[in-house]
Amino acid sequence: AATKLASAEKLMYFCTDQLGLEQDFEQKQMPDGKLPVDGFLLCVDVSRGMNRNFDEQLKFVSNLYNQLAKTKKPVVVVLTKCDEGVERYIRDAHAFALGKKNLQVVETSARSNVNVELAFGTLVQLVDKSRGKAKIIPYFEALKQQSQQIAAAKDKYEWLVSRIVKSHNEAWPNVCRKMQPAPEYQDYVYLEGTQKARKLFLQHVQRLKQEHVERRRKAYLALLPQALDALVPDLDEIDHLSRAKAEKLLEAKPDFLKWFVVLEETPWDATSHVDSADSERIPFDLLETPAAEQLYEAHLEKLRDERKRAEMRRAFRENLESSPFVTPGKPWEEARSFIMNEDFYLWLEEPVYMDIYGKHQKQLIDRAKEDFQELLLEYSELFYELELDAKPSKEKMGVIQEVLGEEQRFKALQKLQAERDALILKHIHFVYHPTKETCPSCAACVDARVEQLLGSRFVRPAERHHRNPLPDASADRINLVILGKDGLARELANEIRALCTSDDRYVIEGKMYELALRPIEGNVRLPVNAFQTPTFQPHGCLCLYNSKESLSYVVESIEKSRESTVGRRDNHLAQLPLTLILVNKRGDAGGETAQSLIQQGQQIASKLQCVFLDPAAAGIGYGRNINEKQIGQVLKGLLDAKRNLNLVVGSTPGLKEAAAAA
Repeated sequence: AATKLASAEKLMYFCTDQLGLEQDFEQKQMPDGKLPVDGFLLCVDVSRGMNRNFDEQLKFVSNLYNQLAKTKKPVVVVLTKCDEGVERYIRDAHAFALGKKNLQVVETSARSNVNVELAFGTLVQLVDKSRGKAKIIPYFEALKQQSQQIAAAKDKYEWLVSRIVKSHNEAWPNVCRKMQPAPEYQDYVYLEGTQKARKLFLQHVQRLKQEHVERRRKAYLALLPQALDALVPDLDEIDHLSRAKAEKLLEAKPDFLKWFVVLEETPWDATSHVDSADSERIPFDLLETPAAEQLYEAHLEKLRDERKRAEMRRAFRENLESSPFVTPGKPWEEARSFIMNEDFYLWLEEPVYMDIYGKHQKQLIDRAKEDFQELLLEYSELFYELELDAKPSKEKMGVIQEVLGEEQRFKALQKLQAERDALILKHIHFVYHPTKETCPSCAACVDARVEQLLGSRFVRPAERHHRNPLPDASADRINLVILGKDGLARELANEIRALCTSDDRYVIEGKMYELALRPIEGNVRLPVNAFQTPTFQPHGCLCLYNSKESLSYVVESIEKSRESTVGRRDNHLAQLPLTLILVNKRGDAGGETAQSLIQQGQQIASKLQCVFLDPAAAGIGYGRNINEKQIGQVLKGLLDAKRNLNLVVGSTPGLKEAAAAA
């Protein structure tokens, strides 16, 4: 309770760390060794102490206060260790202070840094009356404010750390120097200290490292299935091996080091490999992890499933080959119920079976067509009586079908009557024009083989760069729309197919082209009669007519098709090459003559700026369709138009006006 102290040449006390390590701290002596006392902080420990009776302690505090009161110096009672305080002790301490005049009590916790400054500030205010009176805040309210302040400072400090520290290899001394000028760092260190700031930094760095390792792990695990596919793609090689033997097998593979790296130190994520330049290869010890084991088991399961699916595909093909219900041209919908079972659906999707069925159908149809071609050759006498370049009449076709009708090779194409009729027409054309282009054997024709053999061994210099290529899989394609009503389009399509090879290819100027025909005879605004589809982009259109009505149908159909694509970016129909053709004369009660049809056709062709083709003008004779030469000329013109896609086409007059003028 002394108010004057003397302690000459004593060092000032800063903290407990100073004891025994005085040389590491600032050496500051107390002034003159004399210290006047201006006030007292009377500290009362309110925690539960060992072998300590609080009532006895309070008696000692009361006696001490009585001595302090005699000095006439201000006194503040400070309750310490309130973070571990006993409620009764705190209540009794407050009761003691209430019995004294103007004795103020401050609840503190040095560990939590709660109300410590308030205790000194309250005493200073009592010493210096000119200062404003300090507001005393209860411990728990002050603790709440302190916690909020620390939490806010912590959030700002963590934001600062995340902005500055981007790599898990950063060191604390360097980062600390960078952060010292920042207020976020200063505020947090003031509240919580440097050690806690460093602890948060280390947590952030550890989190960055974990994220880096996890990214590496995901990259390795994503690469592992590719490595397994490349090194052990054969199920028989690994199906019955243990994990250890499977790993030995992997190590023995020639390309093992392309995919994996064997580290001297393990596990890989605790070594420098996580930052190694060679970190693209998979650490071999990763295979020991549960995630890698699951991927290995998934690889095995995938190989087993692939084998089972292959077995199902093979069984399905065998089922197709042995089933009497699968005949050439039979749709999948009709055949499905006879050939599918539950096992097939269990392992593969229906589109897979449809694809296999489609390929099998192609083989059946090709085989049936070959057999039918042989049948036609065996019955060659049926075709001897036909006139040159003549199309067989309905009566003659009926006779042919009646003679061949009992043959199984004829019945095999029962569901493909259009193809069967086309083969008959093609055979007739071959009988009267036996060339390598019309030969049913196509590329296997002896003439074509001889030409190929001679061409590969004896090449004339002038022909060295102009030799005609033989048919190949990369032949160009011509998509042709044939427009005409009352069977005109279908009839001409069959005649053109008769001039093609068995795989629908046509020879133009010595080069083979794939020819796709789309005959249209109905309303072109319906999807089934549209000029173009997602799989068919027309390169030209043959417009057929043999009467005023059929000519009007052609004009209206072209107009409707063009109107349907107006404003579209892919408006190809506006520039589609057209050829208007007058075909078979048909009797007309109104006295319609060939000459009037020709004049109307020429007028329409002039308005549409398209080619007009009159078979009679070519010396064919009115009443017959166009011949092979004219078809070749038309297809050549379409091919030239296809090659010149950038050609600017002039505007076309209105179609309705053209039809009305005609």
